[in-house]
Amino acid sequence: MTITITAFERSPDRGRGLARDMRVRWALEEVGQRYEVRLLSFKAMKEPAHLALHPFGQIPTYEEGDLALFESGAIVLHIAERHAGLLPNDANARARAIAWMFAALDTVEPPIFDRALAKILERDEPWYEQRLRFLEDSIRKRLGGLSNRLGDADWLDGAFSAGDLLMVTVLRRLQGSGMLEEYPNLSAYVARGEARPAYERAFAAQLAVFTAASTG
Repeated sequence: MTITITAFERSPDRGRGLARDMRVRWALEEVGQRYEVRLLSFKAMKEPAHLALHPFGQIPTYEEGDLALFESGAIVLHIAERHAGLLPNDANARARAIAWMFAALDTVEPPIFDRALAKILERDEPWYEQRLRFLEDSIRKRLGGLSNRLGDADWLDGAFSAGDLLMVTVLRRLQGSGMLEEYPNLSAYVARGEARPAYERAFAAQLAVFTAASTG
């Protein structure tokens, strides 16, 4: 059965690989599964056909046969459970990898994403500087714990897993902020993720969409 995912027709990330379909593309590339992409305008994302797939009118979605999924983390977990390469065979190691998936999305990502939104939406507000300091303090607490746990290891828990895939995509949102560079082992960790051939293929595919939209 053909796998179809949805992605932005014109991504607001300007081809930097930050849109959340990147996570799904990367996961599919890691496990060697071919997929098709249905590109959506912002208008189409709020129309009934897409809302039937994603009740909040966002991307990505995942369709395979009679299965339809939304939420990038849930989609990556589904891919990892269905295909070898993203979760360990050992039950305990598998559970730990899934825990890292949740940690990436529930603990590390929220203040990072909120910081990105604040810099866009709240810059002119009188509380902006205080809000930014609060968010950056929260981010550093998360990064400190993550850095200590990673130490000198290549990946979070043995071999590369879906936990690393999600964590790398989350940390990439800090590139250019100077914050990631405060933790050299985390910067190196992200670079290792970006150097994986599956990541490079996924990034190139997402960038091609933005390039085509910009020149079309």
